[in-house]
Amino acid sequence: MSLIPTLDLIQLRKDIKAWSKSLGFQHFGISELDIGRHGEFLQKWLSKGYQGQMAFFDRNMDFRLKPDLLVPGTLRIISVGMRYLPPDAEFADNLDNPSSAYVSRYALGKDYHKLMRKRLRQLGEKIQEEVASVSFRPFVDSGPVLEHAFAEQSGLGWTGKHSLSLNNESGSWYFLGELFINLPLSVDAPIKDGCGSCTACITICPTRAIVAPYTVDANRCISYLTIEYDGVIPLEFRQAMGNRIYGCDDCQLVCPVNQQIPTTSESAFDNNYQLKSAYLTSLFRWSEKEFLTFLQGSPIRRIGYIKWRRNLSVAMGNAPFDAEILYALENALHTETNDILKEHFAWAIQQQTAKESTPDTENRQTKRLCRSIRKAQT
Repeated sequence: MSLIPTLDLIQLRKDIKAWSKSLGFQHFGISELDIGRHGEFLQKWLSKGYQGQMAFFDRNMDFRLKPDLLVPGTLRIISVGMRYLPPDAEFADNLDNPSSAYVSRYALGKDYHKLMRKRLRQLGEKIQEEVASVSFRPFVDSGPVLEHAFAEQSGLGWTGKHSLSLNNESGSWYFLGELFINLPLSVDAPIKDGCGSCTACITICPTRAIVAPYTVDANRCISYLTIEYDGVIPLEFRQAMGNRIYGCDDCQLVCPVNQQIPTTSESAFDNNYQLKSAYLTSLFRWSEKEFLTFLQGSPIRRIGYIKWRRNLSVAMGNAPFDAEILYALENALHTETNDILKEHFAWAIQQQTAKESTPDTENRQTKRLCRSIRKAQT
């Protein structure tokens, strides 16, 4: 039953889609509140401890499974997608140069949370101008919302074997956002899974974090270890991290669907010049004040200065021998008081010292990934 008997929901839906596009969202879909198979999958995933330290996944389970409890009165969920891949992504240039820092491409520009939430709020307000009694609430990677489930249910994309949402227009290089709304709009049909027999993402993962198709063990994932995890990075994963200091894109880079995907036109996601092909030692020399200043508005700031230095020190240990790197680490260790950092600095010094008289061993998997990237770009 509609809020207003004479309301033309068909035309309103067309208008909402057009407004969404004008606000910079390349993808749009509407779903009911059913999360399909994702509820059962989430509970199995949690039972195996694959969430690591991300305790928020265990909280508010009722809200995750029943969205109308989270926002009472919700009848539909509008899902949107916004491309974020910058024109000068320079994937191989960074990965193939172990003395430079690799940052996941979603984090090269400004923090997407505020930008997209503001745009979604504007979309809701535009709908309210047409239907005053409408209520809404925007979410962008916030709150107990199974965003990939709604992206799948609304036809935005299918869930890939790397657990990210994929479609044939943007691959997986897009952010998701949701608008909970109390309008009985017509819904979209889900897209058929497009991964087929491909296992490229599973094969390429440096730490074997994709333990089964569609299943990621966060405890092994470089993105988790460099962003969410607060402790001492396990020794077994350090060399595999290479020069990845914030996040990892390997599973996306090798994905066939992600080849020749359009880049973003959103200037907020342009490459932060402070991070562009930045050398590890340059970033390591930042003071905490410089870290906060140079990364103003960046999602990287949320990991804090200690994890920033921890991640950089691992990458510096993995880099080819460099007297400048060794000096920076030894000097930092001499003055450091944080036990976690001291442990990582000491390990990195040991790695550098061992390489001083030994040729650096080629990381074959990274080299293979870089070759495939360059081939796709030609």
